[in-house]
Amino acid sequence: MQRSNCRYTKHVTTNMSHRRLSPSVNMRLLPAALITLMVMGATLSACKEDNPVAVAAVDSNDAPTMLTRDVETLISDSGVTRFRIVTPIWYVYDEVDEPYWYFPQGLHLDKFDNFFRRDASIVTDTATYFKNKQLWRLDGNVNITNVVGEKFLTNQLFWDQRQRKLYSDSFIHIERPDEVLEGYGFDSNEQLTRYNIRNVSGIFPANSFRKDSPQASSAPDAEMDADQSEAPDSAAGVNTIRRAPSRPSSAPQREAMRES
Repeated sequence: MQRSNCRYTKHVTTNMSHRRLSPSVNMRLLPAALITLMVMGATLSACKEDNPVAVAAVDSNDAPTMLTRDVETLISDSGVTRFRIVTPIWYVYDEVDEPYWYFPQGLHLDKFDNFFRRDASIVTDTATYFKNKQLWRLDGNVNITNVVGEKFLTNQLFWDQRQRKLYSDSFIHIERPDEVLEGYGFDSNEQLTRYNIRNVSGIFPANSFRKDSPQASSAPDAEMDADQSEAPDSAAGVNTIRRAPSRPSSAPQREAMRES
């Protein structure tokens, strides 16, 4: 009997050498393995709580679908080149309820006729183009020059491409070769060759706005303060409205019309 037990013991030892662990050893190690898994699970759970992952909702109204910098491009309509756009930055919002383009750092736009001749040039501080309405809104210092060299300065201007007209309710300053017009409210065709000021606040000779003009130098300060009509500094090449006159209480109902 004792010899038989020795053989059994040897047999068990041999099996352990091949199987590494006997069933009895596995049973002894099972509680330790369970404890290890529980500790690992608690550690992972603590890591997740310490470093939560936040998922932010992105509003399509705030995120542009395209952003382009240092742009100079030509835009065509029905195979005809209509515009040249030059701008430092161009945002395109196509996924919003009303798609639009936005130019927050200024825009230089040249408009061409059917023969690629420039008939208007626009420079503005900011611009927004509503695609579905085909409507431009120009804000800030808006400076427009038409084909005959007349200059139009205002603080806000709308350009309706469907109606083929420009209009504004703001103060408008127009420089012609022979005179300067100022007033409130403005309507014009796209070429700025046929236009009218709704409420004219002043009509001045062109030389009254030149620094070297005797009329300008001899004008009393009180009269200039009453008119508050300071023209752009043409000698320095700056075409911005420095100060708009206050709206008159009873503006004359006279219209200024320019026809080409």
